[in-house]
Amino acid sequence: MNKQLVVPLLSSLIPNDYSPKEENFFNYLSIINIFLWLLFLGNLTFLAFSFSDNIVLDWEGIIRINGFTLIIWTTVTFFSAILNTYSKSYLIGFKYHHRFVNFSLGFTLFVMLFVAANHVALFIFSWLAMGFFMAGLIGINADWGEAKEAAKFAQKNFLLGTLSLAAGVLLLAFRTNSLQINEIKDGLNKLPQVILTVAAIFVIIAAIIQSAIYPFHKWLLSAMTAPTPASALMHAGFVNGAGILLAIFSSLIFYSQTFTLLLIIGGFTAIIAQFTKLLQVNVKQKLGCSTIAQMGFMIMQCGLGFFNAAVVHLILHGFYKAYLFLSSGETVEYSKPEKSDQILIKPIQAVVVLVNGILGAFLFAKLTGKGTAFDSGIFLTLIVAITVGQITYNIVKQQKLSIWQKAFFPPFLFLIGIGIYALFYNGVTFLMADMPMADMPLPLTFFQITFGIIFLIGFFIMKLGVYKKVPWLYVKLINLSQPYSKTTLMFNTKKV
Repeated sequence: MNKQLVVPLLSSLIPNDYSPKEENFFNYLSIINIFLWLLFLGNLTFLAFSFSDNIVLDWEGIIRINGFTLIIWTTVTFFSAILNTYSKSYLIGFKYHHRFVNFSLGFTLFVMLFVAANHVALFIFSWLAMGFFMAGLIGINADWGEAKEAAKFAQKNFLLGTLSLAAGVLLLAFRTNSLQINEIKDGLNKLPQVILTVAAIFVIIAAIIQSAIYPFHKWLLSAMTAPTPASALMHAGFVNGAGILLAIFSSLIFYSQTFTLLLIIGGFTAIIAQFTKLLQVNVKQKLGCSTIAQMGFMIMQCGLGFFNAAVVHLILHGFYKAYLFLSSGETVEYSKPEKSDQILIKPIQAVVVLVNGILGAFLFAKLTGKGTAFDSGIFLTLIVAITVGQITYNIVKQQKLSIWQKAFFPPFLFLIGIGIYALFYNGVTFLMADMPMADMPLPLTFFQITFGIIFLIGFFIMKLGVYKKVPWLYVKLINLSQPYSKTTLMFNTKKV
């Protein structure tokens, strides 16, 4: 691009009352923003043109690009571009704004490298680098003692996750006599069951640490020291790493038969985190608990054999959570203390909720093909039915709406919502075509059915607020949702 055109363009973005040093930084910030948006548009274009062919590119066995790589690249560069653009005005005057830009850029590039890495060394190093840059964003304010402690605590968790991932992947590399991820996956069916199980457990530990699944959740609850754009990047991108990692190693989960472990871990995390979310009074802590719950659902989907559904979940959750974090200031500004509503449902309302839930589940099954057979897809359909029912109840209880509005809005909303979800689901499934075990519905077992019943009971206990009447449970949930002690008002910032 012509320098005579670039300089005036960048200068127009800089306030007039800044020093030359500050102007140089704004120039740099504008260049990074332009680069990220061009990177996003490039990825989106590449994805669009290669969608029908579903190409696979391999470079010397080190880098491997397929449809799955492209959709993750497109997603992460979009979030990064949005958040860096947002931070331009949000972080004006922040002492470590320059450092924030560098760390968020580094994180973005290493996520892209991790998804494309096909060599064991590059794969593990990229995972380590992602944790390093995210810990840097958590502790970006070097003058704040709590931020330093939160960064240290997060980094310890990330290092443990990297060691666990390295142990699992290197064990498989040694046993398959290959250093390429795709060749390792191709050779899994020849390995002894004990090796597969041990390696899978190591990989699962790495995944649940990064996604803040219990009992590794406190690093995320302690990470609220990060600026809001960093928190949005963390919750929209970094914690979703478990879904990416487990999707890459879906064949390992299949051959090791560790689905049940994922189902239990994810299910209990989803319910407990939803409980703890209701007890929070700080908006960022609420969002933190919400993210942990959503990651639990994502792990559950992997435990049901639907790694493609987990990838869809992480993408849609990224959009939703990034928006919630960036708009959290408005939530604080316009909110006021008020008594929480009790769930009181009239018979006619119960019928409307039930009918819409069933219709939503039927539409989901029709569009995605899940839930039409007697397999684990029934769980996905059940979750959709619960979600539609909950949205319907939130609408029909509104006194300001007329009867016709209450009758029209629920089916209208779930028709659009499920239609969009089905579009994403089918598109992601197509892009993951060269990952043959990414969509493996499991036969229903007695254990799965029992666990599903327990999950439903826990859900209704949460919605009905029964836990508030059990003091020891209430206190346990409060304590469970507290951040690491050294990250909470332990320092005199002026002396740091």
